[in-house]
Amino acid sequence: MENKKPIQSHRDLEVYQTAFDAAMEIFELSKKFPIEERYSLTDQRGS
Repeated sequence: MENKKPIQSHRDLEVYQTAFDAAMEIFELSKKFPIEERYSLTDQRGS
């Protein structure tokens, strides 16, 4: 059995840490998109 610290916050969860790392990687990759594509990602409003 592993000795792990008790969970104090959602940030202690491995699933949170993995999801956060993936989100940051996607964010960094999206910075390399063409300008038109970057704006279409943020402008997702309906008519």
